[in-house]
Formats: sequence, structure tokens, C-alpha cells
Amino acid sequence: MRRVISVVVALLAAAWLFSVIQVVLAAQRDAAAPADAIVVLGAAQYNGHPSPVFKARLDHAAELFRGGLAPRLVVTGGVGFGDTVSEAEVGRSYLVAAGAGPMAVVAIGTGRSTERSLRATAAWITSQGRRRVILVSDGFHMLRLCIIASRLGLEPLGSPARNSPIAANLRLELGYILAESFKAPIAYLVTR
Repeated sequence: MRRVISVVVALLAAAWLFSVIQVVLAAQRDAAAPADAIVVLGAAQYNGHPSPVFKARLDHAAELFRGGLAPRLVVTGGVGFGDTVSEAEVGRSYLVAAGAGPMAVVAIGTGRSTERSLRATAAWITSQGRRRVILVSDGFHMLRLCIIASRLGLEPLGSPARNSPIAANLRLELGYILAESFKAPIAYLVTR
């Protein structure tokens, strides 16, 4: 019995280590290429202004858009507790002010979690007859985003926001990487 338990524990540890490695590799890879849309995952906003993390994501998406990688920007993120405006609307306003045409930026503010935001985004994008998207978020988030987006019928290309304050803080980023090493396999198993 002990031998069985030891084997099970060793297999679980190996699977977790594999997951950590996959999260780190996805965080380092920028797969941005021509796509139908650039999708920015929301983050906190403060009184109508993007948080530093959200701003880094929006700036990265704007750079990809100016580079001509997609004709459309989609910003996600719902209304947080105590807020009166969605992250998506704040992000849309920021991108329009940064020079993206108002018709090029779509706000999808119906989700308050990664999966719900991507589910609403996938429904909108596929209703347009499109599938290929560049996903913009922090690096630690890339693996899970791509898993969920693929499960929802999208063709995802991850492009991490390198200038995020999280990426500049190794201890903070490590905590997120460890959390994602559990969340990504769960997303793979439960997203339909």
C-alpha cells in the first residue's frame, strides 16, 4: 500500500512540476501574429482609470494594433464590487484616447472571471465568423487563457504584456505562476 501511495504522490508531483514548466514557458513566449482581433483581458480600474497592470496590457495591445496585427481590439472585464463602470469600458476609453478608432474597439463587460470573459468574447468573435485572436494579459496568465480560448472554439495566440508591474516583481510573479500551475490543468479539465 505504501508503494502505491508513493507512486501516486510521485506522479502528482511530476504532473505539477510539468504544469509549472508549461506556465513559465507560455509566459515567455510571444506568439503574436496576424489575427482577427486582439483581446485584452481586464484588470482593476480605479475611478475610470486603468490600474498599472491593466494599463500595461492596454499599451501592449495598442502597440500590436498599431503594428497592423489585427483590425479589431476587444477589451474584457466586468464591473467590480463598488465600481460603477466596467473594466472593459475603461479599457475601451483608454484605447480610443490612445488613437484607436472608436469603431475598432469593442468592450465586452459581461464577465467577472477569466472564463466568463472569454466565453462572452468567443461568442461575439465567432458570431462575426472569426476565430483567430491574440490574447493580451500578464505572462503567467497565458497558458490558462489559451487553454480556455481553445476549448471555446477560438484559435488563440498569446502575447504577454512585458511591461506589467507584476513581471517586474519576481516574488509577486512567482506567486501567480504557482497559482496558475493549479488553475491551468483545472481549466483544461472543466472548460467545455
